[in-house]
Amino acid sequence: MFPDNHVSLVTGASTGIGAATAVSLARSGSRVAVHYFKSEEAARSVVANIEAAGGKAFAVQADLADPAAAQSMVREVLSAAGHIDTLVNNAGSMIARRKLLDITDEFWNEVMETNLGSVLRVTRAVAPSMMERKSGTIINIASVAARNGGGPGVMAYATSKAAVACLSKGLAKELAAYGIRVNTVNPGVITTPFHEKFTTEAQMRGLVGNIPQGRTGTSEEIASVITFLASDGSSHIVGEAIDVNGGMWMG
Repeated sequence: MFPDNHVSLVTGASTGIGAATAVSLARSGSRVAVHYFKSEEAARSVVANIEAAGGKAFAVQADLADPAAAQSMVREVLSAAGHIDTLVNNAGSMIARRKLLDITDEFWNEVMETNLGSVLRVTRAVAPSMMERKSGTIINIASVAARNGGGPGVMAYATSKAAVACLSKGLAKELAAYGIRVNTVNPGVITTPFHEKFTTEAQMRGLVGNIPQGRTGTSEEIASVITFLASDGSSHIVGEAIDVNGGMWMG
């Protein structure tokens, strides 16, 4: 699917959607930089799986809450691979479920920095090299929560993801003149470690009950859409938010 010497950077790629995306991009011919923060062993396992299948990948570490670390990570990828054709901003977290009266300023800022600030920082670091080459694709991962406000205790997370979707549209308008396409993917309820950490069995049953398909999605189903958006097959798709949720939200 991708031309020779295609390079991708996927943030938060040690598990879940990020890991599946790294594998999918590599399977389609991209050399993938697999970013992780703390999960080094899991990230190196993703790299090993890609290489075992004949693909190319390498791991990079960074705390994306640190602007200097984000810049350093991008420099490391550029030094190793020469350029970046595709950036997938996947890193993020709910941090915790908290309702209004339990949301402190510190918690609010942490959620925003984790989910929105990281997207801005990494994109800001990657964009100059893409602008110089007048080519690139950026896919930002938001959430169905950005559409509907999320479930109980998810307000801060949902707000941060809605902001990611808005940021994507602004970036798409600004960067299109440089040959860079920016789009968003809104996953629905996906079977990943994310929900194992933040969603109870009862909550999961309630979520699945609102999905017309009657099931959760898989990381691979999200990864296939991301890979499409990174490819020339989506060459006229700019500034869109693609919902992948089994009908849970129909825009």
